[in-house]
Amino acid sequence: MKDSAPPAFDTSFDPSYGVAVEIAPGVQRLTVNNPSPFTFHGTNSYIVGDRSVVVIDPGPEDEAHFAALIRALEGREVTHIAVSHTHRDHSPLTRRLKEATGAIVVAEGPHRAARPLHAGETNPFAESADVDFQPDIALGDGDRIEGDGWTLSTVLTPGHAANHAAFALDGAGILFSADHVMAWATSIVAPPDGAMSDYMASLEKLLKRDDRIFFPGHGGPVTEPAAFTRALRTHRRMRERAVLERIKAGDRYIPDMVKAIYRDTDPRLHGAAGLSVLAHIEDLLEKGLIATEAYPSLAAAYEPVG
Repeated sequence: MKDSAPPAFDTSFDPSYGVAVEIAPGVQRLTVNNPSPFTFHGTNSYIVGDRSVVVIDPGPEDEAHFAALIRALEGREVTHIAVSHTHRDHSPLTRRLKEATGAIVVAEGPHRAARPLHAGETNPFAESADVDFQPDIALGDGDRIEGDGWTLSTVLTPGHAANHAAFALDGAGILFSADHVMAWATSIVAPPDGAMSDYMASLEKLLKRDDRIFFPGHGGPVTEPAAFTRALRTHRRMRERAVLERIKAGDRYIPDMVKAIYRDTDPRLHGAAGLSVLAHIEDLLEKGLIATEAYPSLAAAYEPVG
């Protein structure tokens, strides 16, 4: 299939902090007030169901958000807490919410990297990982959880994180896509936490589905998910070609590639851009399109994400 144009990102979004906003029948969104260059206006928590509900991604340790969740959940039974992945903007509040509600925690699994660290390499996302998280039930691809009037199916989507999962609301055409596909920006794919080969395979997986709308972990909905996902694939392939061209032009260090490829990008995001370049380099190495005898120097040649 021919690639589409690069994605047209949508940055229009009202976070309505502290208020549970109904965004579909039986679905509410509650956004954490934790804006940053990496979280947009903040992390979205979702409440699915009526009398008995599942909470998707409780969010970071945030007192105001916890209070808002408890208000929104008053009078309802929380049977499950579903966690898309274990970055600290998504999972830490799970522990308090479980204590308050007695809900069952489900996720793909605890935090892990997509690959081992190389000699001399440090993990720039180490401080962003919720390594204390442990689900009560580990979910496999296609596994379901059910409540009163709702069923969520697990769609494993590694790439942004090794344990990343999306959740489909059966019968509604809704996919809670977390950080895999977002309307406002591309997802960060940062080794060793994530892997570009996994990310691209997960995009292909979503393209085989027929969801009508994505509700992501940050920002507003993706209203034309098939076209948008194809555009993301195009964007990543263009980035891969750009990295390959810089290598052919003689660049040997990631910061040099970032300056050329991301010249119009906010400098605050150059660290993340460097990690994305590294992810593409690893993918190109895996495909046999490039070779290196000095991998650790490549891995060390970027500024870590703050």
